[in-house]
Amino acid sequence: MRYGMIMAGGSGTRLWPISRAARPKQLVPLIERDGQLLSLLEIAAQRFADVVPPERRYICTNERFRPFVRERMPEFSDDQILGEPIGRDTVNAVGLTAAILHHIDPAAIFAVLTADQIIEPVPTFTKLLDLAYTLVEQDASRLVTFSIKPTYPATGFGYVERADPIDNTDNLAFTVERFVEKPDEPTARKYLSSGRFGWNSGMFVWSAATFLDCIRRFEPACYDGLTEIARAWGTPDYHSKLTSIFPTLPKISVDYAVMEPAAHEQQHGDSKTTICTILADVSWLDVGSWPALAETIDADSASNRTTGPVIALDSTGCLAFSDNPDHTITLLGCENLVVVHTPDATLVMPADKAQDLKALHEKLPDALK
Repeated sequence: MRYGMIMAGGSGTRLWPISRAARPKQLVPLIERDGQLLSLLEIAAQRFADVVPPERRYICTNERFRPFVRERMPEFSDDQILGEPIGRDTVNAVGLTAAILHHIDPAAIFAVLTADQIIEPVPTFTKLLDLAYTLVEQDASRLVTFSIKPTYPATGFGYVERADPIDNTDNLAFTVERFVEKPDEPTARKYLSSGRFGWNSGMFVWSAATFLDCIRRFEPACYDGLTEIARAWGTPDYHSKLTSIFPTLPKISVDYAVMEPAAHEQQHGDSKTTICTILADVSWLDVGSWPALAETIDADSASNRTTGPVIALDSTGCLAFSDNPDHTITLLGCENLVVVHTPDATLVMPADKAQDLKALHEKLPDALK
């Protein structure tokens, strides 16, 4: 059967001071939709509509975020929230889900979506998600990734090179030639002009059994721990197993732990899996910084983008964000600034310094992180 999981355990330091360690960006209502503010996690959950029934949708997040998830998304039961006692990178988040789903249903096929992206139009992506499930239902050895049709030579994303098209998919699905880490700008320009590359989205669909077998072969220490935890699912021993074993697992990403060695096997003709990609011609925004979030907000005639009470005069290209309806931000003669107000911290910075915010975050006292 089809299942779905949203990874929602990140810290979101480049969206400080709205995003905090106790309540990171994916749980904060940031995005306006139909007159209301929604969290990135709520928006991500909508991508499963008409593809995965509500009772087979899961969220993998840090255990301390459980109360916020239950508050914003009561349709997810406690059993549908897989709480990590500590973050151990993406292969263990996905592996924990795979191990539990395989314990529940040995034939489980599940999608891995992320909680920090805006993808539009949703119906287009939903059709591609359905295609990904179908590909794995036809051949359980397939590891399906989503690659985004690039619109500029981005250097901040990894790339996926497509090989041969898969029959009967209307040139939407392909086998994968290789994965490439973040390139320099000249290389990114070559990738864009070739027409063979897409941005690596970090979203997948695969069989739980196949993914677990990949972990068993490539990261056996992770496999042994995750399967021991999963065997205790639904018993009084589950939480003690989780809290004692999970923090000891090797910390590694799913790309390094599974996708790269699987691609290496495939290139050498001795693979037990087939890596495929679906090319998604959609609007895709990784909401990882204030300038990225600004792209989700309509601009005024002076290219200012604002949320909350803001008055701007002789100012252009600014982002101003206040989460307090009783606190007004005023801008006079400002250009290309980011101004963010919260009850206990205010951020003011040039927009082109947004990538340096993580360094500032490291200097903050713990009470403000």
